[in-house]
Amino acid sequence: MRLIRLKEVLRLTGLSRSTIYNRMSKDHFPKPVKLGERMVAWVESEIEDWIEELIQQRG
Repeated sequence: MRLIRLKEVLRLTGLSRSTIYNRMSKDHFPKPVKLGERMVAWVESEIEDWIEELIQQRG
């Protein structure tokens, strides 16, 4: 299991920072893991699963 920071999440998804946080607030994007008081990271496999789900939904 690998944790990735926001810069990598942005690169993998092509989304902007504000879009990611907006979708997280609506439970439409994986939530990050808190690493410290001001540091978070995402579980890489959860981001990959989210991308795969989008691909599957495109019909």
